[in-house]
Amino acid sequence: MPRSHGLSYRAGHEVQLLQGSTEFFPALIAAMDASRQSIWLETYIFDFTGSAQAVAQALEQAARRGLVVRVVVDGVGTDAIPEAWQQRWASAGVQWRVFSPLGPGGLLIPNRWRRLHRKLCVMDAERLFCGGINVLDDWYDPHHGPLKQPRFDLAVSLSGPVVSDAVDTMARLWWRLEAAQAIRSRHLPHALQAWRQALPAPLPHALSGRSKGLRAALVLRDNLRHRTRIEKTYLRAIGAAREEVLIANAYFLPGRKLRRALVMAARRGVKVRLLLQGRYESFMQYHAARPVYGPLLAAGVEIHEYEPSFLHAKVAVVDGCWSTVGSSNLDPLSLLLAREANVVIDDREFAAGLRAALQAAMRQAGLLVRPEWLAQRRWHLRVLDRLAFGLMRLALWLTGHRY
Repeated sequence: MPRSHGLSYRAGHEVQLLQGSTEFFPALIAAMDASRQSIWLETYIFDFTGSAQAVAQALEQAARRGLVVRVVVDGVGTDAIPEAWQQRWASAGVQWRVFSPLGPGGLLIPNRWRRLHRKLCVMDAERLFCGGINVLDDWYDPHHGPLKQPRFDLAVSLSGPVVSDAVDTMARLWWRLEAAQAIRSRHLPHALQAWRQALPAPLPHALSGRSKGLRAALVLRDNLRHRTRIEKTYLRAIGAAREEVLIANAYFLPGRKLRRALVMAARRGVKVRLLLQGRYESFMQYHAARPVYGPLLAAGVEIHEYEPSFLHAKVAVVDGCWSTVGSSNLDPLSLLLAREANVVIDDREFAAGLRAALQAAMRQAGLLVRPEWLAQRRWHLRVLDRLAFGLMRLALWLTGHRY
């Protein structure tokens, strides 16, 4: 019997792995074009540069066909929607909301660090897209401009019972945003009705009743019902590993429990390999990760840094069977503060495909981190590493968290 790792898996799923926006956007747009009832989209970044415009156009066209189209973007990750696109979406009937827009004081207020970081899209309550890929062209970065090599990222397209879980969590968020807006407008009746208006009616031929197909679960993290679920899912999978743990993660600053789980796995003979960010993206994310390398390397963990472009994937494969693809980094912002969503899949064939993609990335684009390289880094870089690590812990203390 497959190990559950503490999750309630359900059978009856069909899953496709998608690498980068070059695979993700065509699949997403094709599903949007085939939709007949509703399209719900949540994303941290919605950018309108390059190929990402095709997604905005597909949403516009779906709304003009009469579908219910709802978009939620994060108030930090997404810049103001361009005026031209606001007019186009409004004319077509696209509804959009901004999660936690920044007010006076910006991110200096700790409560505003709780971001919408998950990337979910559901069509007709039947098909779910979930992963790390924002609505953002792989060859472009909002802060760094055009890229010489595409961003490395992964997502899945999935049908089956867990789609209803995505529908439920997205409906709850939409209700919250609608209710908050109605309260601000002093329109209480609309606030009370918002919940029922947010729930779509699944189409009769939805795949939720199928018994065949691979087993999967949707694992969420929020600040109410699922505060530690994603972290615990990783801990159980790593703790049960007997052969291999393979993780690719963009922003890697695991807490004590996760670091200990990786060290213990390596010491009991499990081959633990990590594919991490190798390019400088921001001070905190780049430097705060380096102090945790030492104990992992000492235990025998392999660390590879992705060199050609930005690594943005948040995926893992354990023992060639358990795998996860989602939005959650292994850092305190994802594991303690943000709304995140990962799909966990119990299937050897899917895990083999994901493992092959990660192995290829390590082999072709990964730089193996050696202990002597870490020890020989210039003194001022080591000072910056410790400074960033300390600032991260101080920031968490201000939010009431220990990590």
